[in-house]
Amino acid sequence: MPMKKIFSILLLCPLLLWSCKEDDDVLPSQQQRIVSFLTSSHSPRLVAAEDLEEESQLAFYTVAGNSVYRYIESWYNPDRVNWPEVTAASKIAITFRAYVFNYTAITDSTMPYFSNDPLLEQAFYQAGLTPGAWSFEPMALDMASSDIINGLRLALLGCRRGDTVEAYMTYNMAYGDDKFSIIPLQSPIAIFFTVDSVE
Repeated sequence: MPMKKIFSILLLCPLLLWSCKEDDDVLPSQQQRIVSFLTSSHSPRLVAAEDLEEESQLAFYTVAGNSVYRYIESWYNPDRVNWPEVTAASKIAITFRAYVFNYTAITDSTMPYFSNDPLLEQAFYQAGLTPGAWSFEPMALDMASSDIINGLRLALLGCRRGDTVEAYMTYNMAYGDDKFSIIPLQSPIAIFFTVDSVE
């Protein structure tokens, strides 16, 4: 191997290692910060599902795929067991709000980057969205399709029709290292949704 090529590889190695190190630091940091938010700042404060005591009625979050954190507000509804459940083969419809998550509470005044919630339609038009540019009807999804981001798919599994859900996901479960619209690279995402129908 020519000396110039060896020298180029040696110069490139530290850059590759630094880049991998940076990526390796992002994921655990996002996981830790999401958990910290859920257990301290979220209202209501949540506990991890594995820390629930038997017969507890505390609000809790579950973790799927090691990086998707889900809170189902309607979990303790006594009728919930009778609601149809989302499976990997379901066809569903959801109403949602999607946010770049900055580890602070998302309130009614927080504007999502994307939503089909009809309650936000006028706010989007006032912000400059052209009427008719996208639908404010429930979004139909086929759980067997590859068109759903991994984090949302994991958050949906096990939900039931009528559930109101908050899903927080690290960047690798959302858009990864790809640039997507106005979302900064390696951004954690929060998607709040209601399951409107399950077939």
